[in-house]
Amino acid sequence: MSTAAVVAVALSLVSAVAYAAAAVAQERLASKTAGAGLPRLLGSGAWWAAVGLNAGAALLHVVALKYGPLTLVQPLGALTLVAAVPMGARVAGRRVGATEWRGTALTLLGLGALLVTASGPAPHQVLGLTEALVVAGTTAALIGVLSRPGTRPGLRHATASGLASGVASALTQTVTVAATNRSGPLLSAEVVVVAVLVAAFAVGGLLLSQTAYRGGLGAPLAVVTLSNPMAAAVIGLALLGQGLRGGAVGVLLALAGAALASWGVVLLTRVTPAGPAVEPDEQHPVAAVLALEEARRAAEQALLPGLPQQKSEPGHLTAL
Repeated sequence: MSTAAVVAVALSLVSAVAYAAAAVAQERLASKTAGAGLPRLLGSGAWWAAVGLNAGAALLHVVALKYGPLTLVQPLGALTLVAAVPMGARVAGRRVGATEWRGTALTLLGLGALLVTASGPAPHQVLGLTEALVVAGTTAALIGVLSRPGTRPGLRHATASGLASGVASALTQTVTVAATNRSGPLLSAEVVVVAVLVAAFAVGGLLLSQTAYRGGLGAPLAVVTLSNPMAAAVIGLALLGQGLRGGAVGVLLALAGAALASWGVVLLTRVTPAGPAVEPDEQHPVAAVLALEEARRAAEQALLPGLPQQKSEPGHLTAL
């Protein structure tokens, strides 16, 4: 592996951890602000912290795309899932379930198989302005279809978020390579237009993921992790001249990897994460009334010592 590829992998690892932390923060915020509009999110410090993590991760991702091809950097985003599942469980105060581990492992194995079969030169070929506009228009139409009202909006929004992020990465590599190409102007019309498209898809992907995480973290993040590199791979294969190793065997391995990753996603969709532990000051009103009743009984026992005392376990509610 070349020095440039090692740098790309290292930057991708740090970027994945930052994306995972941002995803956990977004999921926790979404669970607390379900149904809240954009103005309320803009006034939340936690949301801006998640935005900052996403921005830092995106910057590292951009630099990684400068040193490594799209087919190498993009599948490494699967490491976001590896970090986010145990991280989210720890924040929620619970253990990672066996189904979550199996789903995560299968998703990563499948994406790993796709990574093994991916190949391509160092990034030098870029999308033309017409190609970039066609890709952007097609992706915007798909996102519109996926965002329509209907059943399972979380997974559909997660798919749309992954598509937006994958296309944004492909367009980002075009901007990075074109802007650093010394044979042309630094800020040509093509670079400016594609940069605007990158910003639009990046913000759209962030907002779509915010709505997707309202139903939990594991399944939506797995869908984002799967659809993101698949969108980038389609662009790389169709428009950037990148192929698969091993000929027919490589194609079969890539299909097997896609099947494994899909199975992992299905397992994660069956997980219903347990809610966070309830703090004493956030107890149900019935618990508060019962606590007052216990205090009243204790006062009566102190005033009338002749009455028989009822024993109860401290910190537990009596059965109704």
